[in-house]
Amino acid sequence: MATTLSLRSAARLAARAAAPRASGPRPAIVRPAVVFQNQIRGYKKAAQPMRDVMTGEIIQMPDIDASLVEVTKTNSPKDKLPPSKLRFGHTFTDHMLTIPWSSSSGWGTPEIKPYAKLELDPSSTVFHYAFCLFEGMKAYRNEDGTVRLFRPDMNMARMNRSASRIALPQFDGKQLEELIKKLVVLDSEWIPKEKGYSLYIRPTLIGTQNALGVNPSSDALLFVICSPVGPYYASGFKPVQLLATTKFVRAAPGGTGGYKLGANYAPGVVPQAEAAKEGYSQNLWLLGEEHALTEVGTMNLFVAFKKPDGSVELVTPPLDDVVLPGVTRDSALQLARAHESGELVIPGLPEKMTVSERKLIMADLVEAEKNGTLLEVFGTGTAAIVSAVDKIGYEGRDINIPTGPDGLGAIAKGILDRITAIQTGEIEHPWSVIANGSKA
Repeated sequence: MATTLSLRSAARLAARAAAPRASGPRPAIVRPAVVFQNQIRGYKKAAQPMRDVMTGEIIQMPDIDASLVEVTKTNSPKDKLPPSKLRFGHTFTDHMLTIPWSSSSGWGTPEIKPYAKLELDPSSTVFHYAFCLFEGMKAYRNEDGTVRLFRPDMNMARMNRSASRIALPQFDGKQLEELIKKLVVLDSEWIPKEKGYSLYIRPTLIGTQNALGVNPSSDALLFVICSPVGPYYASGFKPVQLLATTKFVRAAPGGTGGYKLGANYAPGVVPQAEAAKEGYSQNLWLLGEEHALTEVGTMNLFVAFKKPDGSVELVTPPLDDVVLPGVTRDSALQLARAHESGELVIPGLPEKMTVSERKLIMADLVEAEKNGTLLEVFGTGTAAIVSAVDKIGYEGRDINIPTGPDGLGAIAKGILDRITAIQTGEIEHPWSVIANGSKA
């Protein structure tokens, strides 16, 4: 008579078969549940909790495991727009990555599947209490087919840091990086071949618990979508104009300004609209009675001053907990410091230069403009990489800043050119990570 084995019975048989044969009584063998799941035919492969070998008690929930990814390719590929028609963040590739998480079972099975709408309960915590964080990354494709990511480890580390700040789950960044590589390679044909184009990557983590109440979310969803984008300055460099606002505050000590949370961005829309009414592109965010400089729009800030001895000081405000630790900011700092030390020479950067992370106040810029020592002001970020500033409105007047004949100062252009060369593989560098293993 045929007998159907239960999962538990089949697991016991698997354990017995795997046990070494020896004379005398055979000791009991306890193996992690994940082994049994993957050995039994017909059951879906999935990450399982790690259990104590003696008690069977769960001691660690499953982390993200890239080897378990399930890939479903679309049967209806989208039509690709000509590169000249692309608008930032309006066109998305054929596929997306999703990974669910639960406090009771840990990270679930990663899925790369056709791009589609999410199904969320109206009570999901993301809608009510802003349990949301995200990252911004880019992938580049060379003429030989090589697909590259720029410093993805930095994005993974920052994403985990943001998750810890709003009680969302953390994860193995290397595993998510591998999954993003798979997604990007699958949709690599969406990366335009023209120079200056790239694939913008948006990893996002949201709380999805179906219940109201300000508590840690018991459920979450990590997803990644991609969008082909063109060069930020399609028709040449265009300096931006800033309004140094004393009416609005982006972040305060002890708050969340140093984390890439969705809640940090919506409150900046009204201040930006008010700046636009006065003829400015973005806000320059100030803090405290001294009007300390923090960020420019949604970018990190750099200011170059000429010193009495003829050298140049490149300054950026310290991170503390009000400034976002930008990946491009860190890259610009490392490159400038390497130039400062003589480790490498970056064209455009002055021979004698010091690099500082220190407090800057508006009085510093006002005085530097008066005495002619204000050389450059620029922002750094994923989208534009470097964005020059030519005017800052402050207390009823404009501070004018040199930008050079091409709309970009020599220091800003030198840093932009070096980072771009690394991102595209023109200059081989550990920051440029090949996603498709080898050149295709």
